[in-house]
Amino acid sequence: MEFTIHDERSAPAEVGPALTEIRKRLGFVPNLYGVMAESPEALNAYLALSKQFRNSSLPTGGQDIVWLTVSRLNACRYCMAVHSTNALRSGLDAEVVAALREGVPLADPQLEAIRRFTQTVVVEQGNVPDEEVQQFLSSGFAQRQVLDVMVGVAMKTLSNYVNHLAHTPLDDAFMAQAWVG
Repeated sequence: MEFTIHDERSAPAEVGPALTEIRKRLGFVPNLYGVMAESPEALNAYLALSKQFRNSSLPTGGQDIVWLTVSRLNACRYCMAVHSTNALRSGLDAEVVAALREGVPLADPQLEAIRRFTQTVVVEQGNVPDEEVQQFLSSGFAQRQVLDVMVGVAMKTLSNYVNHLAHTPLDDAFMAQAWVG
């Protein structure tokens, strides 16, 4: 199935203003948003999850850890490139980004706790063993961060699966971080 990549002019009227705002903020409409725009519900759900996750209580770099861990486990080339680019732009250490792209443990214990917990959530499809939850909590996190990670997993699972279905082409802005898995 071939999906249309919409812009502000071709998208359903309900999401035109959102795409206009995205273009103002980023300078372009990323292909993922263009694909999701076919369904105002899909785009609006993704944008809402994204906003909520950005407001999460995870420490600096924690959101990037979740996004990259989920995207790697789901083998989403599009999201790996996007989130690698964004993580580097936001100041996450290049060695951390490289480790996340390879799926290896991180040197920073708190960031590693987020990576490991996120990995367990994805691999175990949410059936996280109690000892894994306790290990995450004993790393300095609380139940709030357990649930914050779940929001990030839901957000990335939605976009990863959409990208798989649509074979979303990578935008030029993210080509430098293209990922082959």
